[in-house]
Amino acid sequence: MSSSAIGSPDRTRRWAYALVVAALLTGMAVAMVTAAVEQTPTVDEPVYVGAAVVHLEQRSLRYNPEHPPLGKLIVATGLVFADVRLDPAFVGDQTQLGRHVLYESGNDPGRLLLLARLPMIVLTLLFGLVVLAFARDLAGPAGGVLALALYAFSPDVVAHGSLATLDVPAAGFLLTSVWLLWRARRSPARHLPLAGLALGAALATKTSTLAAVPVLLLLVVLSVRHARRTRGPGPDGTARFAGPAAAVLAVALIAVAAVWASYLVVDPRLRWETPPGLPTAGGPRALVAALPFPEPYRDGMRVQFGFEDRVWGGFLFGRQYRGSLWYYLPAALLVKTPLGALALWLAGAVAVVAVPRLRPAAAYALVLPVVLLVVATTSARDLGVRYAIFVPVFLAVVAAAVVVVRRRWAHVAAALLVAFAAISSLRTFPYYLPYSNEAFGGPARTRLHLHDSNVDWGQDLGRLADHLRRHHPGERVWLVYKGSGLPSHHGIDAADPRTAPPDRVRGLLVVSNSSAAGADDRLGALIASSTPIGQVGHSITIYRRSQPEPAPVR
Repeated sequence: MSSSAIGSPDRTRRWAYALVVAALLTGMAVAMVTAAVEQTPTVDEPVYVGAAVVHLEQRSLRYNPEHPPLGKLIVATGLVFADVRLDPAFVGDQTQLGRHVLYESGNDPGRLLLLARLPMIVLTLLFGLVVLAFARDLAGPAGGVLALALYAFSPDVVAHGSLATLDVPAAGFLLTSVWLLWRARRSPARHLPLAGLALGAALATKTSTLAAVPVLLLLVVLSVRHARRTRGPGPDGTARFAGPAAAVLAVALIAVAAVWASYLVVDPRLRWETPPGLPTAGGPRALVAALPFPEPYRDGMRVQFGFEDRVWGGFLFGRQYRGSLWYYLPAALLVKTPLGALALWLAGAVAVVAVPRLRPAAAYALVLPVVLLVVATTSARDLGVRYAIFVPVFLAVVAAAVVVVRRRWAHVAAALLVAFAAISSLRTFPYYLPYSNEAFGGPARTRLHLHDSNVDWGQDLGRLADHLRRHHPGERVWLVYKGSGLPSHHGIDAADPRTAPPDRVRGLLVVSNSSAAGADDRLGALIASSTPIGQVGHSITIYRRSQPEPAPVR
């Protein structure tokens, strides 16, 4: 028998495996591109797009300093294919800049936004390959496919991976760094520099990733010690690679250099003026001044401190409140994660801790998301699970551990739970932002439990315009819209009902569900005295307001 014939079953399996991986990534790409094409700007996107244009054309860091520039440079890789027009004499804040670039400079906002979103979609797909590789390293080929399936069918990853925002890139770079540190247990010289580069990319995307640095540097120590134990000294009796302290220093220096590089790419001269009115960093926050990063990075952290010092409004399980709740993010994740994925996350975490050969992986794949989630629960902003998007990214890898359990029933249960998660995700297509699982009523009822980027982030303005043209042509429209889109650009002629006497607000009352969740007494009274007649994208409710009945004649 020929060697090619003997090898053919292996080649067949490899091809089948590659086809499954390609199918999962292709399905994810279709979901993200569809969402990107159909959704109008979310609240944050115009700011990032405007800052990216200024980074690209004016080599200036003055806009959106609260976030480092790497994420916006990634957005800019799509914008280079657009003939973006921006008035060099424009003066305004970053919110006004975003509107100016999208709607007031003669650009095509739909095309511009899609070009800004496409690089993030590509990056999200590449992180899917990291999920596959990490899980395969831990649990073999079957574990890799399971993890990739959970990642590809995660409604939150699809929703935010299709937007020109920073949450998924930051989480993906952290995962990449952890995976490379896991691989550094066998070949530190090859993987530690790359891990430092990935950590630097995360730090250069969002400053909140600084919370991961102590954990990752500890993982550097663990990886180097493991490598030294398993490989031993070289032929001359000396270590083949540097010790833990030198490895930590090298990884840290590479990460710092990556952050500096992201700023110097925008402005090699690093021209910067500290914005007026920044809060004073006292107490533990004073340590920011000692960080080895560019001045705009440190000032950006002070901007974030100012956000954290504000009192924000929240909404959870139908209750509007002021301030923040420590359990908000765990509760929101419970609502917005497919039930099959929740079960696999828990089972995978148990397996990682219980199976002896997997226990070392707990420090890599499990500790970091737990630490980051604990830190995130202290935030003053209860605005969405996007602040914990690292959870579905990392726990998809952790879930792969269930295939290591040598019980047939466990494998069958895992397959059924993956199918359940996939079906739940497919049922919400293409409305991924307002997803909630079946236990909480699905996407049509998310607005009853959560608000803001969990359900309504301004993404359905275009769908609203289409709905009004088809079903309510010529009717009077009163609109309370929470988002960064421009209603008039989409042909919506509407007035704000909060500026008119209640008895004059007749016709259609259209309210973003986030605005309804945070409604004041005036808007609440208008909604209470109206009849709901429809939903648009599960994020906007349309009400009918009739003329008040005349008072009875006595």
